[in-house]
Amino acid sequence: MGLRIAFLASEVEVAQEALAELTRRYGHVPPEEADVIVALGGDGFMLRTLHSMVNHPAPVYGMNRGTVGFLMNEYREDGLIERLGDAVQEIINPLSMTAMDRRGEVHKALAINEVSLLRAGPQAARLKVSVDGRVRMEELVCDGALVSTPAGSTAYNYSAHGPILPIGADVLALTAIAAFRPRRWRGALLPSNAMVRFDVLEADKRPVMADADSISVADIDWVEIRTDPEVRHKILFDPGHGLEERLISEQFT
Repeated sequence: MGLRIAFLASEVEVAQEALAELTRRYGHVPPEEADVIVALGGDGFMLRTLHSMVNHPAPVYGMNRGTVGFLMNEYREDGLIERLGDAVQEIINPLSMTAMDRRGEVHKALAINEVSLLRAGPQAARLKVSVDGRVRMEELVCDGALVSTPAGSTAYNYSAHGPILPIGADVLALTAIAAFRPRRWRGALLPSNAMVRFDVLEADKRPVMADADSISVADIDWVEIRTDPEVRHKILFDPGHGLEERLISEQFT
């Protein structure tokens, strides 16, 4: 029996065209029957695919039909079976977010890239930051803050001047977004098993929203973030173009 492939594509025209051509060449099976899932789109679509396929054993191989494509491989129509056979697998453990809003409702979500807190009004947010139950910062005044995985460290975290993390570093990045006080605080590197808690101060006056890979919760009171070792996202990359190489290359561009 040949390799069973499930093709998934974003709604953009170039991804849909790729979907039609690749399914014509290589066939297609439902994701639950697939040996491998091929995602056609950009990084955002790849994240959605990984979230939706979290309970499926098949790894995901992305081909870039978007813009940046940090999590994707180069798009080529020829030789796909050989590329899949040679691909290198990376395992990513996502972040688990637990957030309680001001109504007392608890929300849970997973984030492959980052969990971010963002001010939702005209005034800066005021956050108390705790790590593993110990208060580390009584007050962080900022536009927001985020906790990033190594896989997500070149995304929003990097735009907020956070560090790029090698995949094998076994750490998380805690990064402030436009910090006002302490003005020169550069963030922190934490063990990957750390539990980070943000308490929103003056939540009625300075509303804050939480976002886990675009899953948003409004008017939060507190958020707890930790790595979920039980969830394993399997991503395939062409040899020499895995996440480790991409993270290193990004720092020299």
